Amino acid sequence: MSTEPLPPRATGAPDQVGPLSGFAVAVTAARRRVEFGTALERKGAEVVYGPAIEIQSLEDDDTLRAVTQACIDAPPDIVVATTGIGFRGWIDAADSWGLGGPLLEALGRAQLYARGPKVVGAMHAAGLFGEWSPASESSSEVLERLLTTDLQDRRLVIQLHGEPLPDVVDALRAAGAEVVEAQVYRWLPHPDAAPLARVCQLTAARELDCVTFTSAPAAASFLQASERDGFLPEVLAALQGEVLAAAVGPVTAAPLQRAGVPVLHPARSRLGALVREIAEQVPARRAHRLVAAGHRLEVRGRAVLVDGVLVTPGRTGMALLRRLTAHPGQVLTRAELGAGLPGGDADPHAVEVSVGRLRSALGDPRIVQTVVKRGYRLAFEPEADVTWRY
Repeated sequence: MSTEPLPPRATGAPDQVGPLSGFAVAVTAARRRVEFGTALERKGAEVVYGPAIEIQSLEDDDTLRAVTQACIDAPPDIVVATTGIGFRGWIDAADSWGLGGPLLEALGRAQLYARGPKVVGAMHAAGLFGEWSPASESSSEVLERLLTTDLQDRRLVIQLHGEPLPDVVDALRAAGAEVVEAQVYRWLPHPDAAPLARVCQLTAARELDCVTFTSAPAAASFLQASERDGFLPEVLAALQGEVLAAAVGPVTAAPLQRAGVPVLHPARSRLGALVREIAEQVPARRAHRLVAAGHRLEVRGRAVLVDGVLVTPGRTGMALLRRLTAHPGQVLTRAELGAGLPGGDADPHAVEVSVGRLRSALGDPRIVQTVVKRGYRLAFEPEADVTWRY
């Protein structure tokens, strides 16, 4: 499989190195992608954009309009709102149809449940008060609270945003409730499929360090695009190994977890918390620290820190360095090193040239030693302290 190499980054002094410098992070978000990507770039990341979905206008959503009219005609006993933006969007759409006032009147007669503080704020802004909300901001805790009440023959409306909650809905119906799902927004594949296809391809080739998701539909669309383009087995293998999958919360993570992918997500489902979690976990899980020829090396996805200075040896140089650091101190033949280069099976002369360029990039040729008639080794010092901070 061939992929276009990611563009190199410039070297930087220690005070210019961020926690994500030298790492490539993909953003599959559509909404707020620039804000999210900029926050990652401030941490030093090289961001690759591949929006997975786009949002259909609410004003064009006939299904939501029908649900809205049904809520007015037969007001619910209980209303559960799961997201602030979704609840506000629903009210705004109802206003555009001339149904905003009647909808708020119907909802105002119901018992109100809000999944978190943003939903509470949206309800208050709409003039609805008296809601119950869990401190955990968890849909599971909302469900647990509801199941302690008598739901038999009670009409319940649950406002959804993005991924459906079939387990929650099934449990409520099993308890006797008549459940109406208000699916706010419709998700469609992004009209420009090329950026997402590139993210799938780079993931399969392990050219990324982390792939991020801010909605469950985006995660599902990413998997569907990988399958459509023939990369799904390689993508799943990469996400189960070298490439980290990071989601804003457990609902977003669900499609990936069902596919057997371990997913990193913060304790609080917030974009800022996700950025902080990525900035902490990617270096912890993806960086390889060691001392060679008296130099402190931290090998990252696309670059290496040499005594705290970011160095970018290029795709071939990084492939050599990863091969050497995977076997620290061991002698590797030219053939063994060549097999690890992009494309593999490089001839001995090409390996020699690549080693020379790597030495120049690292700044000290002693870091990679020549073992006459045998090959090369990293001048590894196993007894050295690798717990340093820059």
